Amino acid sequence: MATLRDILRKIGAVKKTRQITRAMNMVAAARLRGAQMKMESFEPYARKFSEVLGNLATRIEPDVHPLLVKKEDVRRVELLHFSADRGLCGSFNMNGINRGEKWIREHKEKGLDVSLNLVGKKGRDFFMRRGYPVTAAQTHIYGSVDISFVNKMSAGFIERFLNDEIDEVYMMYSRFVSMARQEPTVVKLIPIEPPRQSEEEAGKAQAEYVCEPDPEDLLIELLPKNISVQIFNAFLQNETSEHAARMAAMDNASKNCKELIETLTLVYNKARQAAITAELMDIVGGAEALKKA
Repeated sequence: MATLRDILRKIGAVKKTRQITRAMNMVAAARLRGAQMKMESFEPYARKFSEVLGNLATRIEPDVHPLLVKKEDVRRVELLHFSADRGLCGSFNMNGINRGEKWIREHKEKGLDVSLNLVGKKGRDFFMRRGYPVTAAQTHIYGSVDISFVNKMSAGFIERFLNDEIDEVYMMYSRFVSMARQEPTVVKLIPIEPPRQSEEEAGKAQAEYVCEPDPEDLLIELLPKNISVQIFNAFLQNETSEHAARMAAMDNASKNCKELIETLTLVYNKARQAAITAELMDIVGGAEALKKA
């Protein structure tokens, strides 16, 4: 049985751990507020951009731009995969990585060559350690990414697609749904597919946009920008999801520390009571022995 000193040492260690988890929870909450404000400011723009682009795409021929044309023989696909740079955020990283592995396995079973373009240290370390083909990897860039960086990234994808180095490009990130829910989401970046409408949306009257210049010229100008908008939105969504997952994980860790302290305190009190009882028994036994002597 552990001594009283050992139990007190464990209680002290757990209390220090709880202080650390509380501090990390507060840091994650502060960072979450900033990231969530950016995401909520940009998301309506990205959604409206996609809506306008879909409206224009339905009014012209799909072969007006090579980014709209599906290749007949698809052999090489690339996945832009997002993960976090740090851990201590529960199952956030493994959910995205497991979904990525499943996606790779499904496409390899179809006989396709799969390559990875990774954002985040955790995903980079995992996939490179297992020998997956990695085209590029970006780490420790969350919070400092701007639209110019994203434009360079999207320009690289477009150039490789037009040069027939890759036939399709997909993107996988964690979409922020709520504080308790972040969903790994897969989006097809290239070739660009107009958003599909549900039966209810198809039955409603669609907005008519007056285009200057004509829709074809406008669509040609907007298509490359749409890829940048979707990638930048994925950066903001994944960063917000990471902070939310870390805040929830640290909150659960603090609660577990509290429960463990209560359990150890109960064990300490029982051990202390047992020690006092044993000492009293020794004193009573000694007194009885003196009387009989």
